[in-house]
Amino acid sequence: MSLTQDQLKQAVAVAAVEHVRPFFDQHAIIGVGTGSTADLFIDALVAHKERFAGAVASSERSAVRLRGHGIRVVDLNEVSSLPVYVDGADEVTPQLAMLKGGGGALTREKIVAAVAQRFVCIADGSKLVEQLGRFPLPIEVIPMARAQVARHLTALGGEARLRGVVDGKPFITDNGNVILDVHGLRISDPVAFETLLDGIVGIVASGLFARRGADVLLLGTADGVSTLLPD
Repeated sequence: MSLTQDQLKQAVAVAAVEHVRPFFDQHAIIGVGTGSTADLFIDALVAHKERFAGAVASSERSAVRLRGHGIRVVDLNEVSSLPVYVDGADEVTPQLAMLKGGGGALTREKIVAAVAQRFVCIADGSKLVEQLGRFPLPIEVIPMARAQVARHLTALGGEARLRGVVDGKPFITDNGNVILDVHGLRISDPVAFETLLDGIVGIVASGLFARRGADVLLLGTADGVSTLLPD
């Protein structure tokens, strides 16, 4: 019997806890990402919450879930480094470059990842792609720069759509900014494209995680959870 996507996510979340257990000790603060697979990882951490000191969350959503399970949430400014950061991805290549931000937490995810010594990506098999761009690329933008950033993205071959406009109001990130989801891109060189986007005034962060990609991918498949290192 084939497993559902939710079952694959559950399997990889449990495997991720086993993967990070060697990092646990009474002083360890671990980084925790955002999204449906990260939610399951948080749930699976509960059985081990007495074995580590706390967690840094990449979003208010994850912070609420961690606290709800009795796991101490630590401000990133209180720690100098994290032994490990666990998060999902909307797309990931065999080189472990990722496209992230479907939940809108991409900037905080990048910040936490930058502090972590090891980035563990957790995903179901549908997220593994040869080339990034099938999933729209999220970009967090300062609100007053939205139109000019959209023009830049159009010139680069994408179609930028403001996320979540309901009753004239867009989706707002935890940082008070808006998200442009860029459709129609085929990203052949993620590192170069991430660098290009970082140079556009008004962009806070893009959802490309290529310059700091994952160190390991735990991939849920019908045959079990596979461990992949960068090609």
